[in-house]
Amino acid sequence: MPPMDSPRSVPAPIDRPIFDRRAWPMDGRLDYWNAPDGWPLRRYRLGDGQRGRMLVLGGRGDMIEKYLEVIRHWADRGWAVTSFDWRGQGGSGRLTDDPLCGHIDDFGQWIADLTAFAADWRAEGEGPTVIVAHSMGGHLLLRALAEGMAPPDAAVTVAPMMGVHSAPLPRWLAVAIAGMMCALGFDRKQAWTQKEDSERQRHMRQKRLTHDPDRYADELWWRDHSRDVALGAPSWKWVAQALHSTRAMETHAGLERISVPLLILAARNDRLVSTLAIRRTAARVPGARLHVYGAEAAHEILRELDPVRLDALARIDDFLDEVAPKRNHG
Repeated sequence: MPPMDSPRSVPAPIDRPIFDRRAWPMDGRLDYWNAPDGWPLRRYRLGDGQRGRMLVLGGRGDMIEKYLEVIRHWADRGWAVTSFDWRGQGGSGRLTDDPLCGHIDDFGQWIADLTAFAADWRAEGEGPTVIVAHSMGGHLLLRALAEGMAPPDAAVTVAPMMGVHSAPLPRWLAVAIAGMMCALGFDRKQAWTQKEDSERQRHMRQKRLTHDPDRYADELWWRDHSRDVALGAPSWKWVAQALHSTRAMETHAGLERISVPLLILAARNDRLVSTLAIRRTAARVPGARLHVYGAEAAHEILRELDPVRLDALARIDDFLDEVAPKRNHG
């Protein structure tokens, strides 16, 4: 197999009806899964599972709706795809009185949710199991694996949040400010203002996430048409927890003990997460494969313009075909 950083041709699009990114596929199942403490997490499932079973994890502020296109892609390839909204975002309720505040008291709560959810998901059927995780979801997946969560047969992280950009502030000052704001009682308040009606702010946010204005507009459409899934800025406590958890992972000995085949995709010019921290993580996980896109990709690689998005899907599919082949029960 060629090195993961080598160029490759983008596969020709498959001739099938255009996918409606603003509608739920008619053959999917949307319901709730209850965490051990009873908290309901919104869950979506699609696909027959002839190829195996896949769990898709979104990032901070995400909702399942953002990933329906890639969920459909993998379901069409035979995977039984499952995704869920993290506690406190999407359709899984809120943890403060502010419906737009992305809050968590402790990232450990998300680790506990993921570990319990994955255990139930793993027990649902047979075939190879794989987890694909984006951004914060990638951080939580790698942390859970480092802390001993039962591994799937293969894992993929896309722009995993192994370090956060605090620019223009140095990291030490961001830590100090977040700690001070939490100590002053602002821990459950939004850390910054995100004006939803500001075209300038929306354009700036789009550039940080994707070069594809149409896919970014899809996210805004879902937020505007399903206000219960909309989320704004994170809380000060989330900021403090993100800075703490990513720093802790820099020295976590469990990374070297991760044995699951791992593919990491990243973007050189990512303005939300640290690509340098991703490179350091890839070097520490035994056998991890890393591909870093150039200026053609922003943070949301799986929601980029088609040349990048299709290349990323092809890399993931090739990787899974190699390390998590379909099992023959004949």
